[in-house]
Amino acid sequence: MATDSDHITPEILRRITEGDETAFRRLFDLYKGRIFDYLIGIVKSREVAEELVMDIFLKLWLGREWIADIEHIQAFIQKVAYNKAIDFLRYAARNHKLQHLIAKEMAGELDRSLEIQLLEKDYQNIVQEAVRQLSPQRRLVYTLSREKGMTHDEIARELNLSIHTVNNHTKEALKAIRGFLSKNNIPITTFLLYTLRK
Repeated sequence: MATDSDHITPEILRRITEGDETAFRRLFDLYKGRIFDYLIGIVKSREVAEELVMDIFLKLWLGREWIADIEHIQAFIQKVAYNKAIDFLRYAARNHKLQHLIAKEMAGELDRSLEIQLLEKDYQNIVQEAVRQLSPQRRLVYTLSREKGMTHDEIARELNLSIHTVNNHTKEALKAIRGFLSKNNIPITTFLLYTLRK
C-alpha cells in the first residue's frame, strides 16, 4: 500500500488548512475508497458505510485548521472511521428498525434506487433554495466556486476582490447553507456528497 508521503505531503495538508478545496478533494479522492472498504468490513452495510465516509470527511473539512498538525493522516482518518463505526453499531444495537433494514440490505432485498433518486432531487432543490437566500455577492462567489469549479484565486481576480474576501464569502456561504439544511432536517453529509461529486 502506498504511504501518506507518496501522495499527501505536508504542503497539501497546509493548503487544506488554508481552505484549498482542490487539495482537500485530493485527500478525499485518495482515501475515500480505502475508508469505505474499511468501514463496510465493520458495519456490513454499503449505505451506512457511504454515509459514515461523508460524515468523516465533512468533519475533516470543518476542522481543517488543525489538519496540518496530523503526522500520519491515513492512520488518523482510519481511527476516526473506527470510532464512527463503533458509535453506529452501538446505536444500531438499540434500534430494531435499523437492524431490520441492515439485515435486508445484507440479504440483497433492499432496492432503494428510486427512493434515492427522489431524495437526491429533494436535497438538490433544498440546496438550491439555500443558495438563493445568500446575498448576491456571496451567492456569486459560491456559484463560481462550487458550480463553475473556479479556485479562490481565480474568483478573486475575476471579481476584483482580495483572496481574504473570497475566503470569507465562501466560509459564510457554507455556514448559511448548513444552517438552512439543518432547519430543513437535511443530513449535512448529503450536502458534502453533493458538492464533492461535482
